[in-house]
Amino acid sequence: MKIDYILDRLRENKDKLAVVSDNKEYTFGDIYEEYQKVTKLLEENNISSGNVVSIIAEFTPVSIAFLVALIERDVIIVPISKTIKGKENYIRISESQYVINLQEDIEIRKTDYEVKHEMLRGLIEKKAPGLILFSSGTTGEPKAALHDLTYLIEKFNQPGKCLRTVTFLLFDHIGGFNTIMHSLSSGCMIATLKTRSPEEVCGIIEKYDIELLPTSPTFINMILLSRVYEKYDLSSLKMISYGTEPMPESTLKQLHKILPDVRLKQTYGLSEIGIMSTKSESSDSLWMKIGGMGYETKIEDDILYIKARSAMIGYLNAPSPFDEEGWFNTKDKVEVKGDYLKILGRTTDLINVGGEKVYPNEIESVLLSFDGVKDVYVYGEANPITGQSVIANICVEDKNNNRDYIKQLRKYCKENLESYKRPVSYRLTTETFYGDRFKKKR
Repeated sequence: MKIDYILDRLRENKDKLAVVSDNKEYTFGDIYEEYQKVTKLLEENNISSGNVVSIIAEFTPVSIAFLVALIERDVIIVPISKTIKGKENYIRISESQYVINLQEDIEIRKTDYEVKHEMLRGLIEKKAPGLILFSSGTTGEPKAALHDLTYLIEKFNQPGKCLRTVTFLLFDHIGGFNTIMHSLSSGCMIATLKTRSPEEVCGIIEKYDIELLPTSPTFINMILLSRVYEKYDLSSLKMISYGTEPMPESTLKQLHKILPDVRLKQTYGLSEIGIMSTKSESSDSLWMKIGGMGYETKIEDDILYIKARSAMIGYLNAPSPFDEEGWFNTKDKVEVKGDYLKILGRTTDLINVGGEKVYPNEIESVLLSFDGVKDVYVYGEANPITGQSVIANICVEDKNNNRDYIKQLRKYCKENLESYKRPVSYRLTTETFYGDRFKKKR
């Protein structure tokens, strides 16, 4: 695929800082040199158009160079984060013929898999580059979403707004891929992370005058609880974008109070359709507009449906989720206010209490506003009388792990929630409820 515009930006900005990785600084010229080196490696290993290639890595100058070189060679790319378990399963499902392992040095190996899937074969016949993204579900086999990269990256033909950015989202996340392509096409500096701890992130923001932090509500809550923002100068921040899971309103309002001059923007995207343009009503509001070029939306029975030019071709290992007209059911329940909508939660997460619909995020937001609550996971449990009961798993410090604290929580919920929304069981723990992607495990 012709991506001369990316290569041109690398050359045009050759003396400009491009990547900070592992305390080392690299210019766009350095990235271009890495691109030339890895191109030779691909040639030596006979990796060319039509091959399916898994690449195990995090964001570094070398992995970024490989992404550019593989796209240019019309390869179907399978990014796999170092933190992912069951990597061989991903390689098998994607029918990867080659594996590029960047966990330590550069290791390239050929597999015994043949490309047999008809969707993969169809993309290869088009001589188009592809991208396979795996779902991050906690149960069952992860779904493999196959994209034609021609449509997914066409929006990067023109430079966008340039902000110094932290690559918080993982190497195999649609948001992470979007961040890298935007930075390359717009000549923006990025800083990579090793541990993704609040301390590391805030330290990098201060050291490199970071302007944009794309992250998750769970991680924002971790920053607020640790109060690490008090130790570092975060005045360079212009925007924090949040997505991947519902944002508790209490968390958003607390963040806005602490960082009133930082724009807080809700993002919306899915592995199946790409990243949409969004506009938040305000920094302390969960109402947003979504859409953008190449996207159509509609609401049916309060559920959001999307039709996208950049939508995936389909799943390699699951039935197509699109209807005959190409609409994708996001399963996100929404409220509508003029041109704005608010995501209430996934229909699969809704709790039915005696016919009343309960949204876990609303209850979690209330509980997170109670002093001493570190994290909350609310879900439904079968009840022979009401259908389901509301259960709250609550992460607390050791000093609050007692019955008196539960009594205080019950009283607080009685004052702030309707009766059917109140948890019938408060299960305290000192363990958190998030995984490597810093989003709640549901």
